[in-house]
Amino acid sequence: METRHKIRVLVVDDSAVVRQTLASIISTDAALELMGTASDPYVAAKKMLDEVPDVITLDVEMPRMDGLTFLRRIMTQHPIPVVIISSLTEKGTETGLKALEYGAVEIITKPRMDTKQFIEESRIRICDAIKAASRARLKRKGIGATSIKVEPKYSADAVIPALKGGSSMIKTTEKIVALGASTGGTEALSLFLQAMPPDSPGIVIVQHMPEEFTRSFANRLNDICAITVKEAENNDTVIRGRALIAPGNRHMLLKRSGARYYVEVTDGPLVNRHRPSVDVLFRSVAINAGANAVGVIMTGMGADGAKGLLEMKNAGAYTIAQDEKSCVVFGMPHEAIKLNAHTIILPLEQIASGVLKRVVQSL
Repeated sequence: METRHKIRVLVVDDSAVVRQTLASIISTDAALELMGTASDPYVAAKKMLDEVPDVITLDVEMPRMDGLTFLRRIMTQHPIPVVIISSLTEKGTETGLKALEYGAVEIITKPRMDTKQFIEESRIRICDAIKAASRARLKRKGIGATSIKVEPKYSADAVIPALKGGSSMIKTTEKIVALGASTGGTEALSLFLQAMPPDSPGIVIVQHMPEEFTRSFANRLNDICAITVKEAENNDTVIRGRALIAPGNRHMLLKRSGARYYVEVTDGPLVNRHRPSVDVLFRSVAINAGANAVGVIMTGMGADGAKGLLEMKNAGAYTIAQDEKSCVVFGMPHEAIKLNAHTIILPLEQIASGVLKRVVQSL
């Protein structure tokens, strides 16, 4: 009988309490194995001489060498999947964006020990981020990381009831584009949004990110795109030339009042182990936009968004799944494709033109 390889994790953090907490979290998941801990990058480098981890969790602020410097050295000398686990403040989110540019696969907020719910949600996010990182496409091929099927704790039903009896929306000339992404999505969304013209249809996005991080991400995209990009606020109108990104740790739903589309930002349980959830957004788009929408599911681990994309397709929407070759992690698109939730499969560099072509054809 073949033995599954556990994902070996090296924890690098200057706080003994955080190292102990992360070690405890990793030990709760049967797919993960703690390779060791290190108080700073120099100690980590010594440990890596004896054994190379599958994934490194890394703090940013540390003595002797900061996490970003260590990250850059790893990625230029011996690429290994890295998950940044840091206390992300408004100031620190820019550092997090820089970490993604340097090659970090995921950014996770450090767990706080204040409530039982937060501890459990942190455990889920950290373990899932490590698994996603182990499967990321880097220059160095991953070492036998196993695929672990995880059943969702809640479905989109926990936030928004399903549509009954097909689409409720008459087809109009006003279109909505809905996108969902996770691991690798920051670069994918950047490429997509930079290709959007100023008069592009209104866009709503769920990218799995920590709280506060989405605002800096949106602001950075706003600086480099022809369209306006902002972190969504409750009751924001979805209009041409604007993209709204769901805030970290909040679900976002598309709503409609007459001819006006707007978003509702709300709390709720983790759906498919995420908040915000792509499934929640896609279901709301299926209900409130129907055939007036285009849905896109991009790179990311897990199944969030697959069922929602199928609901959009069944409601008359045109749906696109990113192809395997251009994904950092071919999880979410793969699950959508298995459900036949896609109308078409496209490489990342063709998704923007595919959306615009479809919008023009349907006018």
